[in-house]
Amino acid sequence: MSVTFRLDNRFARELPEMAIPFTGDAAPAPRVLVLNEPLATELGLDPAWLRSDEGVQLLLGRSVPEGATPVAQAYSGHQFGGFSPRLGDGRALLLGELTAADGSLRDLHLKGSGRTPFSRGGDGLAAVGPMLREYVISQAMHALGIPTTRSLAVVATGRQVQRETLLPGAVLARVASSHLRVGSFQYARATGDVELLRRLADHAINRHHTSAAQAERPYLALFEAVAAAQATLLARWMLVGFVHGVMNTDNMTISGETIDYGPCAFVDAYDPATVYSSIDHGGRYAFGNQPGIAEWNLARLAETLLPLIDDDQDKAVELAVESLKGFAGQYQNAWIVGMQAKLGLSEGLDDVLVAELIAELLGLLQTHRVDYTAFFRSLSGAARGDAEPVQRLFPEPALSDEWLSRWRALNPQASLMDTVNPVYIPRNHLVEEALSAATSGDLAPFAQLLEAVAAPYDERAGLERYAEAAPADFGAYTTFCGT
Repeated sequence: MSVTFRLDNRFARELPEMAIPFTGDAAPAPRVLVLNEPLATELGLDPAWLRSDEGVQLLLGRSVPEGATPVAQAYSGHQFGGFSPRLGDGRALLLGELTAADGSLRDLHLKGSGRTPFSRGGDGLAAVGPMLREYVISQAMHALGIPTTRSLAVVATGRQVQRETLLPGAVLARVASSHLRVGSFQYARATGDVELLRRLADHAINRHHTSAAQAERPYLALFEAVAAAQATLLARWMLVGFVHGVMNTDNMTISGETIDYGPCAFVDAYDPATVYSSIDHGGRYAFGNQPGIAEWNLARLAETLLPLIDDDQDKAVELAVESLKGFAGQYQNAWIVGMQAKLGLSEGLDDVLVAELIAELLGLLQTHRVDYTAFFRSLSGAARGDAEPVQRLFPEPALSDEWLSRWRALNPQASLMDTVNPVYIPRNHLVEEALSAATSGDLAPFAQLLEAVAAPYDERAGLERYAEAAPADFGAYTTFCGT
């Protein structure tokens, strides 16, 4: 079987100071565990070829088309607030850029492909469980309409990976608009090479925010475009209850896509203080902190761009600070609009009334530890006159009656609510069940979970357990980075 496609080396060609040519490790017994066939077709890749021996070698980073230059990308990052000047792809490779059917440029990138010069003592490998976690959650995020990197395939390597125990190894192939991060700009700025920084910024403008090139101050316009994209993204995370878990600056994209699904999860009972990550001991990246952390990360991006914004340092700071002030309002507007849709409320209602209604509701959900996803999905039934499913979610049914009465007086639109409140999310207990089975060689639970979350707004017979909260004996949930 022979397939011809082009894998460009644009990043490696334009920014060689930030790219180290490298190849993936050989795998003793590679096997495709899951392949996103619709995405493969969208990228101009033949799914049957990807399953062949030759295609699998591409998915491992061992064999690429002529002209491609697989590289480990350099970047810095603030990790839990502490700056690391040299992080980079310690277990990842950018294979190159594909042109999709719609003409857009997409990175083809691997995780778990082996040690690179950025591995810092790590083995550069990944286990089946964490790679399948990224696959299913990124698929769910895409189906929810949230900008995200997308998973193309997970290939089992046939090699054991040493973590707390020996685990089966795997490589994830994923696709993104690019893998440019806030940390990419921090790396370029840390070199002291302003021309490198300028080339990186121009690369980002050409790749993601082309209108910035026409602005009076292109690099300030780039910053504002990134901030606007992140404001919208964070609002969407918060509206569905997504907890990223490790919002370091190297995990924030310039494109506005969600990236690097490590200790991520979705909230069960609503609580802004929710932390799932085993390494987030202080709650820095708690659910409710995410918008503020995004703003903090954007401030770090602004710092890197100061030499490009204006030759006068004080003037550059003044302009950047003023631009950053817009983030909070952009986020709040996007979140309020989204929350009104979740409640089925039409435009034109009194802003103060709506804000009070939302604040009171979230207080009720937090106080009574009500399942966030189930509540909003059940609420459309209450809009149609059946409040019993909502009332059942509270320890005492009457606790929600007064709020429901005031909300129903606003004539909520149930049909609108059904389009924004999912039935199915990757519920934590089901993710763990699927990953545990897959690690033991049984992919059926994973496939069933994937089927449910691929159409999150469409209620389907036979999938009732995928809409239910975790059983009481599931206990407190903790996630791990998988590194």
